[in-house]
This record gives sequence, structure tokens and C-alpha cells, in this order.
Amino acid sequence: MLIPCIDLQDGQAVQLVHGRKRELAVADVFGLLQEFKKYPWLHIIDLDAAMGKGANDELACELCARARKEFGRKVRVGGGIRTIARAEEIASWDANQIIIGSAAFREGKVNTRLLRRLAKTMSPEQIVIALDTAKGKITIHGWRKRLALQAEQVFAQLEPFCGGFLCTDVDREGTMTGANLDWFRMLRGATSHPIIAAGGIKTRSEITALEKMGMDAAVGMALYKKRLR
Repeated sequence: MLIPCIDLQDGQAVQLVHGRKRELAVADVFGLLQEFKKYPWLHIIDLDAAMGKGANDELACELCARARKEFGRKVRVGGGIRTIARAEEIASWDANQIIIGSAAFREGKVNTRLLRRLAKTMSPEQIVIALDTAKGKITIHGWRKRLALQAEQVFAQLEPFCGGFLCTDVDREGTMTGANLDWFRMLRGATSHPIIAAGGIKTRSEITALEKMGMDAAVGMALYKKRLR
């Protein structure tokens, strides 16, 4: 299944290359809900919040509400969710799931203390944990800090606290150079939890290959540039 991504920065929907260089921006963010209406799921990610540069709360909340009420879409919301209070706030936006990234780690290890506390306030099925990887290592804080951990090393520790994983290949994010299917296949063999693949995806054949592995595909740049083929 293809999942469109609406990444928010400075009140616009943007697409970045490797999470750094802005490639394009769309001012009519709500127009994307109409454009993506045929897809059953949407990802709404607040990049400003993820990078600690403010937040787009009002916009993200309204997008979530309209996607659910006007278009009947299911929505995952992420970006900068680092406390229990913040997780509860975003869940209150009527999001189907929230995405936890940086907060799942502390001092280079899995942050089991926070995840256990979070598990007391919402069910694991409401939580997706983001495992963004660059050069084979997990990256956090808007892809600015790299840990010594690899995604496949932490699946088992994280599985009790979530309903699935969002695995982004940061090395290919925004490049449209094609999905690293070998890497995703390795990840698929390391956990039985659902995985959403992201990073470099540019063709429907790649999405089909991921589906055959049992993975969904989160797609951004190829959709925005209308290059998905």
C-alpha cells in the first residue's frame, strides 16, 4: 500500500533531500488532501517540531481532522513527540496512530522508561516507532544525530511498545534513486511487526516488491513531482 507523506515546515508542505536540502514547497497544504484522497492512509509529519525549530500544531491538527472527517482517511502524525503529554495531545487530534522517533532512545539506548510510561496511557496499536537510518545507523533529532545502534538490533526491545515501525532510509530520502530493497528485506526478516518503508521510492514496481515482503510504502518526492511510474 502506498502512503502519501505531508511533511510540514514553515506552514507549507515540503520535500527535503536527505532531510536537509529543501527541494520543493507547496503552499496549498489542504489541497493535498484532495490530491491524495484515493489513498486510505496519510502521514503528517511536523519537520519543524522534529528539528526543534518550532511547530505547526494548528495546521497539523486541522489537516488531521479534515483528512478523517471530510475524506475518511486514516492518519499517522509524527514529529517532535518527545514527552507523554505531547503524545497525548497529538493523539487527541483524532489521529489513528502517532509516530515516536527520537524519544524512543536516550543516551544511545532504547528509552524503555518513557515507552513503559507511554504504554500506560495508550495501546501499542496506537504507536508506530520511527527507525530512521543513515549509513546503517539509527539517526534521531531530525536526522542530525547518529546513534551506534542499527535498526535490526532494537526491534525486539521495541516490539512490546508499538504496533509497527516506520523505517526510513535517510541515505536515499528525497533522492528518487530507488528503494534499497535488500535492506528492507533484511529488516523484514528481523521483526514480525508491520513495517512501513520509506526513502528513495520512485516506482510502482518497488511498491509492489515491498508489498510482497509485507510492507507498506511511504512516498513523498515521487508523488509531489508526479514521477511515480
